[in-house]
Amino acid sequence: MTAPTTADFHPLAPAVQPVFDTVLTRSPYEPEFHQAVHEVLHSIAPVLERHPEYIDGGILERLVEPERQILFRVPWIDDSGKLQVNRGYRIQFSSVLGPYKGGLRFHPSVNLSIIKFLGFEQIFKNALTGQGIGGGKGGSDFDPHGKSDAEVMRFCQSFMNELYRHLGEHTDVPAGDIGVGGREIGYLFGQYRKVTNRHESGMFTGKGTGWGGAEVRTEATGYGAVFFAQEMLGVHGDSLAGKRVGISGSGNVAIYAIQKAAQLGATAVTASDSSGYVVDDAGIDLDLLRQLKEVERARIVEYANRRPSARFVEGGSVWEVPVDIAVPSATQNEVSLADAEALIANGVRAVSEGANMPCVPEAVEAFQKAGVLFAPGKAANAGGVATSALEMSQNASRQRWTFGDSENKLREIMSDIHSAAFEAAERHGVPGDYVAGANIAGFERVAAAMLAQGVI
Repeated sequence: MTAPTTADFHPLAPAVQPVFDTVLTRSPYEPEFHQAVHEVLHSIAPVLERHPEYIDGGILERLVEPERQILFRVPWIDDSGKLQVNRGYRIQFSSVLGPYKGGLRFHPSVNLSIIKFLGFEQIFKNALTGQGIGGGKGGSDFDPHGKSDAEVMRFCQSFMNELYRHLGEHTDVPAGDIGVGGREIGYLFGQYRKVTNRHESGMFTGKGTGWGGAEVRTEATGYGAVFFAQEMLGVHGDSLAGKRVGISGSGNVAIYAIQKAAQLGATAVTASDSSGYVVDDAGIDLDLLRQLKEVERARIVEYANRRPSARFVEGGSVWEVPVDIAVPSATQNEVSLADAEALIANGVRAVSEGANMPCVPEAVEAFQKAGVLFAPGKAANAGGVATSALEMSQNASRQRWTFGDSENKLREIMSDIHSAAFEAAERHGVPGDYVAGANIAGFERVAAAMLAQGVI
Protein backbone atom coordinates (compact mmCIF):
# COMPACT_ATOMS: atom_id res chain seq x y z
CA MET A 1 0.00 0.00 0.00
CA THR A 2 1.38 3.38 -1.04
CA ALA A 3 0.95 6.30 1.32
CA PRO A 4 -1.18 9.10 -0.19
CA THR A 5 0.36 12.43 -1.11
CA THR A 6 -0.95 15.93 -1.65
CA ALA A 7 -1.35 15.13 -5.35
CA ASP A 8 -4.11 12.64 -4.50
CA PHE A 9 -6.40 15.45 -3.25
CA HIS A 10 -7.78 18.70 -4.63
CA PRO A 11 -5.41 21.53 -3.68
CA LEU A 12 -6.38 23.62 -0.68
CA ALA A 13 -5.95 27.33 0.09
CA PRO A 14 -2.39 28.32 1.07
CA ALA A 15 -3.45 28.99 4.66
CA VAL A 16 -4.56 25.39 5.22
CA GLN A 17 -2.54 23.27 2.79
CA PRO A 18 0.52 22.93 5.10
CA VAL A 19 -1.74 21.62 7.87
CA PHE A 20 -3.15 18.95 5.58
CA ASP A 21 0.33 18.02 4.38
CA THR A 22 1.32 17.43 7.99
CA VAL A 23 -1.71 15.18 8.52
CA LEU A 24 -0.68 13.09 5.50
CA THR A 25 2.86 12.77 6.84
CA ARG A 26 1.95 11.94 10.44
CA SER A 27 -0.98 9.64 9.61
CA PRO A 28 -0.03 8.18 6.22
CA TYR A 29 -2.39 5.19 6.04
CA GLU A 30 -5.64 6.65 7.33
CA PRO A 31 -7.80 7.41 4.27
CA GLU A 32 -11.09 8.07 6.08
CA PHE A 33 -9.36 10.51 8.42
CA HIS A 34 -7.71 12.27 5.46
CA GLN A 35 -11.09 12.58 3.74
CA ALA A 36 -12.74 14.14 6.79
CA VAL A 37 -9.90 16.59 7.44
CA HIS A 38 -9.66 17.65 3.79
CA GLU A 39 -13.37 18.46 3.65
CA VAL A 40 -13.26 20.61 6.78
CA LEU A 41 -10.07 22.47 5.82
CA HIS A 42 -11.48 23.23 2.38
CA SER A 43 -14.64 24.72 3.92
CA ILE A 44 -13.06 26.85 6.61
CA ALA A 45 -10.35 28.55 4.55
CA PRO A 46 -12.53 31.71 4.11
CA VAL A 47 -12.92 31.96 7.89
CA LEU A 48 -9.16 32.21 8.31
CA GLU A 49 -9.03 35.14 5.91
CA ARG A 50 -11.33 37.06 8.29
CA HIS A 51 -9.68 35.75 11.46
CA PRO A 52 -5.90 35.67 11.08
CA GLU A 53 -5.66 35.25 14.85
CA TYR A 54 -6.69 31.63 14.34
CA ILE A 55 -3.61 31.11 12.17
CA ASP A 56 -1.35 32.91 14.64
CA GLY A 57 -2.81 30.82 17.48
CA GLY A 58 -2.08 27.51 15.74
CA ILE A 59 -5.73 26.52 15.93
CA LEU A 60 -5.63 24.19 12.93
CA GLU A 61 -2.40 22.47 13.91
CA ARG A 62 -3.91 21.62 17.29
CA LEU A 63 -7.37 20.81 15.96
CA VAL A 64 -6.23 18.00 13.63
CA GLU A 65 -4.19 16.29 16.36
CA PRO A 66 -6.23 14.36 18.97
CA GLU A 67 -5.70 15.39 22.57
CA ARG A 68 -5.36 11.71 23.47
CA GLN A 69 -5.35 8.39 21.58
CA ILE A 70 -6.03 5.22 23.54
CA LEU A 71 -5.33 1.80 21.98
CA PHE A 72 -5.64 -1.44 23.95
CA ARG A 73 -6.16 -5.19 23.66
CA VAL A 74 -9.44 -6.83 24.65
CA PRO A 75 -9.07 -10.52 25.58
CA TRP A 76 -12.23 -12.58 26.16
CA ILE A 77 -13.39 -16.20 26.21
CA ASP A 78 -15.97 -17.44 23.69
CA ASP A 79 -18.65 -20.04 24.45
CA SER A 80 -16.38 -22.89 23.35
CA GLY A 81 -13.79 -21.84 25.92
CA LYS A 82 -11.38 -20.44 23.34
CA LEU A 83 -9.45 -17.22 23.98
CA GLN A 84 -10.20 -14.37 21.56
CA VAL A 85 -8.33 -11.07 21.31
CA ASN A 86 -9.72 -7.88 19.80
CA ARG A 87 -8.41 -4.34 19.64
CA GLY A 88 -10.07 -1.46 21.46
CA TYR A 89 -9.89 2.27 20.68
CA ARG A 90 -10.87 5.58 22.20
CA ILE A 91 -9.85 8.81 20.46
CA GLN A 92 -10.39 11.82 22.71
CA PHE A 93 -10.15 14.53 20.09
CA SER A 94 -11.25 17.81 21.65
CA SER A 95 -12.58 18.79 25.08
CA VAL A 96 -12.54 22.56 24.57
CA LEU A 97 -16.35 22.83 24.65
CA GLY A 98 -17.01 20.11 27.22
CA PRO A 99 -16.30 16.48 28.09
CA TYR A 100 -15.46 14.22 25.16
CA LYS A 101 -18.70 12.88 23.69
CA GLY A 102 -19.14 10.27 21.00
CA GLY A 103 -20.22 6.70 20.44
CA LEU A 104 -18.56 3.31 20.50
CA ARG A 105 -18.61 1.23 17.31
CA PHE A 106 -18.23 -2.57 17.34
CA HIS A 107 -17.64 -3.80 13.79
CA PRO A 108 -14.93 -5.81 11.99
CA SER A 109 -14.07 -2.78 9.81
CA VAL A 110 -13.06 -0.64 12.81
CA ASN A 111 -9.48 0.62 12.67
CA LEU A 112 -7.58 3.72 13.74
CA SER A 113 -8.45 5.68 10.60
CA ILE A 114 -12.18 5.13 10.99
CA ILE A 115 -12.20 6.02 14.69
CA LYS A 116 -10.14 9.16 14.05
CA PHE A 117 -12.41 10.31 11.22
CA LEU A 118 -15.46 9.75 13.40
CA GLY A 119 -13.87 11.57 16.33
CA PHE A 120 -12.83 14.51 14.15
CA GLU A 121 -16.33 14.82 12.69
CA GLN A 122 -17.75 14.65 16.20
CA ILE A 123 -15.94 17.86 17.20
CA PHE A 124 -17.97 19.94 14.75
CA LYS A 125 -21.19 17.97 15.07
CA ASN A 126 -21.19 18.43 18.83
CA ALA A 127 -20.30 22.10 18.51
CA LEU A 128 -23.30 22.60 16.22
CA THR A 129 -25.68 21.30 18.87
CA GLY A 130 -24.72 24.13 21.26
CA GLN A 131 -24.89 21.63 24.12
CA GLY A 132 -21.41 22.07 25.65
CA ILE A 133 -19.85 18.76 24.64
CA GLY A 134 -16.48 17.94 23.09
CA GLY A 135 -15.59 15.42 20.40
CA GLY A 136 -14.45 11.82 20.73
CA LYS A 137 -15.11 8.34 19.38
CA GLY A 138 -14.19 4.76 20.15
CA GLY A 139 -14.87 1.13 19.48
CA SER A 140 -13.43 -2.23 18.56
CA ASP A 141 -13.04 -4.62 15.63
CA PHE A 142 -15.24 -7.05 17.60
CA ASP A 143 -18.31 -8.25 15.66
CA PRO A 144 -21.39 -8.76 17.88
CA HIS A 145 -23.36 -10.41 15.04
CA GLY A 146 -23.71 -14.12 15.56
CA LYS A 147 -22.41 -13.92 19.12
CA SER A 148 -24.41 -15.14 22.09
CA ASP A 149 -25.52 -12.75 24.80
CA ALA A 150 -22.94 -14.35 27.10
CA GLU A 151 -20.13 -13.76 24.59
CA VAL A 152 -21.17 -10.14 24.07
CA MET A 153 -21.28 -9.64 27.83
CA ARG A 154 -17.81 -11.10 28.36
CA PHE A 155 -16.38 -8.96 25.58
CA CYS A 156 -18.03 -5.78 26.89
CA GLN A 157 -16.78 -6.45 30.41
CA SER A 158 -13.21 -6.98 29.19
CA PHE A 159 -13.45 -3.86 27.02
CA MET A 160 -14.60 -1.76 29.95
CA ASN A 161 -11.95 -3.20 32.28
CA GLU A 162 -9.45 -1.05 30.40
CA LEU A 163 -11.52 1.86 29.12
CA TYR A 164 -13.15 2.77 32.45
CA ARG A 165 -10.02 4.54 33.68
CA HIS A 166 -10.35 7.09 30.85
CA LEU A 167 -14.06 7.87 31.32
CA GLY A 168 -16.25 9.92 33.63
CA GLU A 169 -19.21 12.29 33.46
CA HIS A 170 -16.87 15.30 33.46
CA THR A 171 -14.20 13.64 31.30
CA ASP A 172 -15.55 11.38 28.56
CA VAL A 173 -19.12 10.20 27.99
CA PRO A 174 -19.56 7.38 25.43
CA ALA A 175 -22.75 6.24 23.73
CA GLY A 176 -23.69 3.65 21.13
CA ASP A 177 -22.96 3.46 17.41
CA ILE A 178 -22.93 0.64 14.84
CA GLY A 179 -22.95 -2.69 16.70
CA VAL A 180 -23.56 -1.07 20.08
CA GLY A 181 -27.21 -0.98 21.07
CA GLY A 182 -29.14 -1.30 24.30
CA ARG A 183 -27.73 -4.73 25.10
CA GLU A 184 -24.12 -3.67 24.74
CA ILE A 185 -24.63 -0.38 26.58
CA GLY A 186 -26.17 -2.24 29.48
CA TYR A 187 -23.20 -4.58 29.81
CA LEU A 188 -20.70 -1.74 29.42
CA PHE A 189 -22.37 0.48 31.99
CA GLY A 190 -22.79 -2.39 34.43
CA GLN A 191 -19.08 -3.17 34.31
CA TYR A 192 -18.16 0.51 34.69
CA ARG A 193 -20.36 0.68 37.78
CA LYS A 194 -18.74 -2.48 39.15
CA VAL A 195 -15.09 -1.51 38.70
CA THR A 196 -15.48 2.13 39.81
CA ASN A 197 -17.94 1.53 42.66
CA ARG A 198 -19.86 4.59 41.40
CA HIS A 199 -23.27 4.90 39.79
CA GLU A 200 -22.50 7.79 37.44
CA SER A 201 -25.62 7.79 35.29
CA GLY A 202 -24.32 10.73 33.29
CA MET A 203 -21.14 9.01 32.07
CA PHE A 204 -22.91 6.83 29.49
CA THR A 205 -25.84 7.75 27.25
CA GLY A 206 -28.28 5.61 25.35
CA LYS A 207 -29.11 3.74 28.56
CA GLY A 208 -32.40 1.94 29.15
CA THR A 209 -35.18 4.32 30.15
CA GLY A 210 -35.70 2.32 33.34
CA TRP A 211 -32.18 3.02 34.60
CA GLY A 212 -31.27 6.55 33.62
CA GLY A 213 -31.91 6.66 29.89
CA ALA A 214 -33.79 9.46 28.19
CA GLU A 215 -36.91 9.28 26.10
CA VAL A 216 -36.28 9.75 22.35
CA ARG A 217 -32.54 8.94 22.62
CA THR A 218 -33.08 5.68 20.71
CA GLU A 219 -35.02 7.46 17.99
CA ALA A 220 -33.04 10.70 17.91
CA THR A 221 -30.51 10.17 15.11
CA GLY A 222 -33.07 8.87 12.63
CA TYR A 223 -35.66 11.43 13.67
CA GLY A 224 -33.10 14.23 13.46
CA ALA A 225 -32.01 13.35 9.91
CA VAL A 226 -35.62 13.51 8.77
CA PHE A 227 -36.27 16.75 10.66
CA PHE A 228 -33.25 18.28 8.91
CA ALA A 229 -34.54 17.19 5.51
CA GLN A 230 -37.87 18.82 6.37
CA GLU A 231 -36.07 22.04 7.31
CA MET A 232 -34.15 22.12 4.01
CA LEU A 233 -37.30 21.54 2.01
CA GLY A 234 -39.13 24.19 4.02
CA VAL A 235 -36.68 26.88 2.90
CA HIS A 236 -37.92 26.20 -0.62
CA GLY A 237 -41.61 26.07 0.29
CA ASP A 238 -41.75 22.28 0.15
CA SER A 239 -42.23 19.47 2.68
CA LEU A 240 -41.91 15.72 3.09
CA ALA A 241 -45.63 15.17 2.64
CA GLY A 242 -46.28 12.81 -0.25
CA LYS A 243 -42.60 12.18 -0.92
CA ARG A 244 -41.04 8.79 -1.65
CA VAL A 245 -38.03 8.23 0.62
CA GLY A 246 -35.07 5.90 0.14
CA ILE A 247 -33.27 4.78 3.29
CA SER A 248 -30.23 2.51 3.52
CA GLY A 249 -29.41 0.30 6.47
CA SER A 250 -31.79 -1.44 8.83
CA GLY A 251 -30.32 -0.54 12.19
CA ASN A 252 -31.32 2.03 14.73
CA VAL A 253 -30.89 5.11 12.52
CA ALA A 254 -32.71 3.62 9.54
CA ILE A 255 -35.61 2.25 11.57
CA TYR A 256 -36.46 5.56 13.18
CA ALA A 257 -35.86 7.57 10.02
CA ILE A 258 -38.47 5.32 8.42
CA GLN A 259 -40.84 5.95 11.32
CA LYS A 260 -40.48 9.72 11.34
CA ALA A 261 -40.75 9.98 7.55
CA ALA A 262 -44.09 8.17 7.73
CA GLN A 263 -45.28 10.42 10.56
CA LEU A 264 -44.51 13.46 8.39
CA GLY A 265 -46.54 12.12 5.48
CA ALA A 266 -43.80 10.50 3.39
CA THR A 267 -43.42 6.86 2.35
CA ALA A 268 -40.13 5.10 3.04
CA VAL A 269 -39.75 2.33 0.47
CA THR A 270 -36.31 0.78 1.08
CA ALA A 271 -34.11 -0.79 3.75
CA SER A 272 -30.88 -2.73 3.41
CA ASP A 273 -28.07 -4.68 5.05
CA SER A 274 -24.77 -6.09 3.82
CA SER A 275 -26.54 -8.86 1.89
CA GLY A 276 -28.74 -6.61 -0.26
CA TYR A 277 -31.84 -4.44 -0.06
CA VAL A 278 -35.61 -4.60 -0.09
CA VAL A 279 -38.07 -2.39 -1.93
CA ASP A 280 -41.61 -2.11 -0.60
CA ASP A 281 -43.72 0.25 -2.67
CA ALA A 282 -46.50 0.02 -0.10
CA GLY A 283 -44.13 1.50 2.49
CA ILE A 284 -41.77 -0.30 4.83
CA ASP A 285 -43.65 -2.19 7.56
CA LEU A 286 -41.83 -0.84 10.62
CA ASP A 287 -43.14 -3.47 13.03
CA LEU A 288 -41.91 -6.28 10.80
CA LEU A 289 -38.53 -4.65 10.24
CA ARG A 290 -38.03 -4.13 13.98
CA GLN A 291 -39.02 -7.73 14.72
CA LEU A 292 -36.49 -9.03 12.21
CA LYS A 293 -33.62 -6.74 13.13
CA GLU A 294 -34.04 -6.00 16.82
CA VAL A 295 -35.48 -9.31 18.03
CA GLU A 296 -34.55 -12.06 15.58
CA ARG A 297 -31.39 -10.36 14.27
CA ALA A 298 -32.22 -11.81 10.85
CA ARG A 299 -31.05 -10.79 7.39
CA ILE A 300 -33.08 -8.32 5.35
CA VAL A 301 -34.17 -11.01 2.85
CA GLU A 302 -36.56 -12.27 5.54
CA TYR A 303 -38.52 -9.03 5.21
CA ALA A 304 -39.36 -9.86 1.58
CA ASN A 305 -40.14 -13.45 2.50
CA ARG A 306 -42.82 -12.28 4.93
CA ARG A 307 -44.14 -9.19 3.12
CA PRO A 308 -45.98 -9.82 -0.19
CA SER A 309 -45.57 -6.21 -1.38
CA ALA A 310 -41.79 -6.31 -1.04
CA ARG A 311 -39.00 -7.67 -3.20
CA PHE A 312 -35.40 -8.46 -2.23
CA VAL A 313 -32.42 -7.51 -4.39
CA GLU A 314 -29.24 -9.37 -3.56
CA GLY A 315 -26.17 -7.13 -3.64
CA GLY A 316 -26.55 -4.14 -5.92
CA SER A 317 -27.19 -0.64 -4.70
CA VAL A 318 -30.27 0.56 -2.87
CA TRP A 319 -29.73 3.92 -4.60
CA GLU A 320 -30.89 2.46 -7.92
CA VAL A 321 -34.45 2.79 -6.60
CA PRO A 322 -36.18 6.05 -7.72
CA VAL A 323 -36.92 8.27 -4.70
CA ASP A 324 -37.56 11.94 -3.95
CA ILE A 325 -35.54 12.01 -0.71
CA ALA A 326 -32.50 9.90 0.19
CA VAL A 327 -31.35 9.25 3.76
CA PRO A 328 -28.12 7.17 3.71
CA SER A 329 -28.11 5.54 7.14
CA ALA A 330 -25.75 2.56 6.92
CA THR A 331 -22.05 3.43 7.06
CA GLN A 332 -19.27 5.66 5.73
CA ASN A 333 -18.65 5.99 1.97
CA GLU A 334 -21.65 3.85 0.99
CA VAL A 335 -22.87 6.30 -1.69
CA SER A 336 -20.52 6.26 -4.68
CA LEU A 337 -20.42 8.70 -7.58
CA ALA A 338 -22.36 6.16 -9.65
CA ASP A 339 -24.99 5.95 -6.91
CA ALA A 340 -25.26 9.74 -6.81
CA GLU A 341 -25.66 9.91 -10.58
CA ALA A 342 -28.41 7.28 -10.41
CA LEU A 343 -30.27 9.22 -7.74
CA ILE A 344 -29.93 12.47 -9.70
CA ALA A 345 -31.15 10.83 -12.91
CA ASN A 346 -34.19 9.55 -11.01
CA GLY A 347 -35.03 13.04 -9.76
CA VAL A 348 -33.90 13.00 -6.14
CA ARG A 349 -34.74 16.32 -4.45
CA ALA A 350 -32.75 16.15 -1.21
CA VAL A 351 -30.16 14.00 0.54
CA SER A 352 -29.85 13.98 4.33
CA GLU A 353 -26.97 11.92 5.75
CA GLY A 354 -28.18 9.71 8.59
CA ALA A 355 -24.81 7.95 8.86
CA ASN A 356 -21.40 9.55 9.31
CA MET A 357 -19.87 10.57 5.96
CA PRO A 358 -21.86 8.02 3.89
CA CYS A 359 -21.29 9.92 0.63
CA VAL A 360 -17.89 9.93 -1.05
CA PRO A 361 -16.59 13.43 -1.95
CA GLU A 362 -17.34 12.93 -5.65
CA ALA A 363 -20.95 12.07 -4.82
CA VAL A 364 -21.32 15.18 -2.68
CA GLU A 365 -19.92 17.31 -5.49
CA ALA A 366 -22.33 15.73 -7.97
CA PHE A 367 -25.33 16.40 -5.74
CA GLN A 368 -24.34 20.02 -5.25
CA LYS A 369 -23.70 20.63 -8.97
CA ALA A 370 -27.10 19.14 -9.78
CA GLY A 371 -28.84 21.46 -7.32
CA VAL A 372 -29.83 18.65 -4.97
CA LEU A 373 -30.27 19.83 -1.38
CA PHE A 374 -27.49 18.08 0.54
CA ALA A 375 -27.15 17.84 4.34
CA PRO A 376 -23.83 16.47 5.67
CA GLY A 377 -23.87 14.02 8.56
CA LYS A 378 -22.26 16.40 11.03
CA ALA A 379 -25.42 18.50 10.78
CA ALA A 380 -28.14 16.08 9.72
CA ASN A 381 -27.38 13.26 12.14
CA ALA A 382 -26.47 15.45 15.11
CA GLY A 383 -29.82 14.69 16.73
CA GLY A 384 -28.42 11.59 18.40
CA VAL A 385 -25.61 13.31 20.24
CA ALA A 386 -27.81 16.33 20.97
CA THR A 387 -30.30 14.08 22.74
CA SER A 388 -27.42 12.36 24.51
CA ALA A 389 -26.54 15.75 25.98
CA LEU A 390 -30.16 16.12 27.04
CA GLU A 391 -29.87 12.72 28.72
CA MET A 392 -26.77 13.96 30.56
CA SER A 393 -28.73 17.00 31.76
CA GLN A 394 -31.55 14.84 33.06
CA ASN A 395 -29.10 12.54 34.85
CA ALA A 396 -27.34 15.49 36.48
CA SER A 397 -30.60 16.93 37.79
CA ARG A 398 -32.25 13.56 38.54
CA GLN A 399 -35.15 14.50 36.27
CA ARG A 400 -37.13 12.63 33.63
CA TRP A 401 -38.74 14.37 30.67
CA THR A 402 -41.67 12.98 28.72
CA PHE A 403 -41.31 11.63 25.19
CA GLY A 404 -43.18 14.65 23.84
CA ASP A 405 -41.01 17.15 25.70
CA SER A 406 -37.82 15.42 24.52
CA GLU A 407 -38.97 15.23 20.91
CA ASN A 408 -39.89 18.92 20.92
CA LYS A 409 -36.42 19.78 22.24
CA LEU A 410 -34.85 17.61 19.52
CA ARG A 411 -36.90 19.31 16.81
CA GLU A 412 -35.84 22.74 18.12
CA ILE A 413 -32.18 21.72 18.18
CA MET A 414 -32.31 20.40 14.61
CA SER A 415 -33.98 23.64 13.50
CA ASP A 416 -31.22 25.62 15.22
CA ILE A 417 -28.50 23.50 13.58
CA HIS A 418 -30.12 24.04 10.19
CA SER A 419 -30.25 27.78 10.79
CA ALA A 420 -26.62 27.91 11.94
CA ALA A 421 -25.38 26.03 8.85
CA PHE A 422 -27.64 27.95 6.47
CA GLU A 423 -26.63 31.35 7.86
CA ALA A 424 -22.90 30.52 7.97
CA ALA A 425 -23.03 29.55 4.30
CA GLU A 426 -24.81 32.81 3.48
CA ARG A 427 -22.23 34.89 5.44
CA HIS A 428 -19.32 33.35 3.60
CA GLY A 429 -20.67 33.64 0.09
CA VAL A 430 -21.75 30.03 -0.53
CA PRO A 431 -25.54 30.18 -0.05
CA GLY A 432 -27.25 26.82 0.15
CA ASP A 433 -23.99 24.92 0.73
CA TYR A 434 -24.77 23.04 3.93
CA VAL A 435 -21.41 21.26 3.90
CA ALA A 436 -19.49 24.51 4.09
CA GLY A 437 -22.06 26.07 6.41
CA ALA A 438 -21.95 23.23 8.94
CA ASN A 439 -18.15 23.10 8.92
CA ILE A 440 -17.84 26.86 9.32
CA ALA A 441 -20.46 27.18 12.06
CA GLY A 442 -18.93 24.35 14.07
CA PHE A 443 -15.38 25.54 13.55
CA GLU A 444 -16.13 29.10 14.61
CA ARG A 445 -17.44 27.91 17.98
CA VAL A 446 -14.51 25.57 18.59
CA ALA A 447 -11.81 27.98 17.39
CA ALA A 448 -13.05 30.86 19.55
CA ALA A 449 -13.01 28.64 22.64
CA MET A 450 -9.53 27.30 21.83
CA LEU A 451 -8.17 30.81 21.44
CA ALA A 452 -9.76 31.92 24.71
CA GLN A 453 -8.36 28.99 26.70
CA GLY A 454 -4.72 29.35 25.64
CA VAL A 455 -2.22 26.88 24.26
CA ILE A 456 -3.57 23.59 25.60
